[in-house]
Amino acid sequence: MPAPNPETTTIVTESVDETEALGRRVATGLAAGTLVLLYGDLGSGKTAFVRGLAAGLGLDPDEVSSPTFTLVQTYRGALPLHHVDLYRLEPGEVPELGLEDLLDLEGGVMAIEWAERLGPAFGPSVGVSLRDGGGDRRIVEIAPATAAGHSTR
Repeated sequence: MPAPNPETTTIVTESVDETEALGRRVATGLAAGTLVLLYGDLGSGKTAFVRGLAAGLGLDPDEVSSPTFTLVQTYRGALPLHHVDLYRLEPGEVPELGLEDLLDLEGGVMAIEWAERLGPAFGPSVGVSLRDGGGDRRIVEIAPATAAGHSTR
């Protein structure tokens, strides 16, 4: 694992609503083609953060649910949001999903849960690591955007 990025911002949220609000704020700075690489254990708030991203992109956050069984869900709007969950896949299976092709064809932003299974990022990316801080508290570390092929973690 690479050394921690000194530019990483750490934010503590005290509720699900605050985690979603943080996702909304992050969405305002995202351009088409950006990957949001999400790291964290089960129940750490990754899907809540993605609901916030959806709201920040002008999409209905109530439509967002964990795509654990479907692997990829796309929410369409002015800027589509592709929500990917790699939990059930081995790293060698990820290329078979064609995620890079999906982003090339449809544009938008791609939020990838369990991003450690992705391998090198195939586009500019922002890394978001969420940890359970007890109760509804989450410790969220946001690494700044990187160029394609680099890890934000």
